[in-house]
Amino acid sequence: MNHNRRDFIKGMAASAAMVATNSAFAFNYAGSETSKAQIAFFTKLLDAYDNDFLAETLAMAGVDGFDVTVRPKGKIEPEKVKDDLPRFVETGRKYGLKTEMMVTGISSADEIYTKQTLETAAKLGIKHYRTQWLDIDFKKGVDKSLAEIKSKFEGLTQLNQSLGIQAGYQNHSGVRFGASIWDLYEVIKDFPVKYFGCQYDIRHAMCEASASWIIGLNRIKNNISSIAIKDFTWKVNGKKTEIVSVPLGEGLIDFDKYFGVLKDFGLKAPVTLHIEYPMLNADEAKLPLLEQQKILVPKIRHDVDFVKSYIQKYLLG
Repeated sequence: MNHNRRDFIKGMAASAAMVATNSAFAFNYAGSETSKAQIAFFTKLLDAYDNDFLAETLAMAGVDGFDVTVRPKGKIEPEKVKDDLPRFVETGRKYGLKTEMMVTGISSADEIYTKQTLETAAKLGIKHYRTQWLDIDFKKGVDKSLAEIKSKFEGLTQLNQSLGIQAGYQNHSGVRFGASIWDLYEVIKDFPVKYFGCQYDIRHAMCEASASWIIGLNRIKNNISSIAIKDFTWKVNGKKTEIVSVPLGEGLIDFDKYFGVLKDFGLKAPVTLHIEYPMLNADEAKLPLLEQQKILVPKIRHDVDFVKSYIQKYLLG
């Protein structure tokens, strides 16, 4: 980025509070600065950018910290974690951003980079990590698959306890373990949530159970270690349906109902914001970085402020 960066930052900081009012996504909210809610941003969307651009963009958008990808083809490659993760964390600090969450490809304590990754993360103050998704082996059968998964998670739980770090398995939609919530609950119900729980994803829960998601949520409520926030709608092509990610508030999720339930639970858990809809079109992606940033910041800030407004409204922050 060039010598105009400082002037650009000052201009964006001054105008950022006006974005929600002037944009097509306007809604009534006093501003993220008044909320105690801490929002970590799942970095997948911006992983291709360098550390400074990523951190600066998110700081300008009102994000509080990172949920950084530490996995193959992620922001941090596992084999480089001892060198690259500390540098990433330090860059975030320069912009006032915390790094307390990460997304990994870890599925067991025995994998080659598991211990090194978790030891490095724990020393840097990272408190939560998401594990890799796992599949049911239908040749072995559901029961045997669940038993094998539980064994893997037991090993991780022991390692987590020794390091003082917490894992979360995301209920991802599709033919995956945990998509239905009930199988995930059966595996982790006896684990101390302080060391292993569920990263509850309302979007994926609703994709799998548009009405009955609330039953699964009640089932696993005591095992939730973090929550992932995003929105979606359905696109129908003939007899096929497609999940389409959209900005928060433009999709099918009833956030008042969801956050109201969380308030009833008295849930206090880290929040990770996932933006998975395209933020730049093909032409915009070719623009100079400062021009890209001018597009990215207000779009990200919309979702950040949306989440913080609900957390503040339901006193979850």
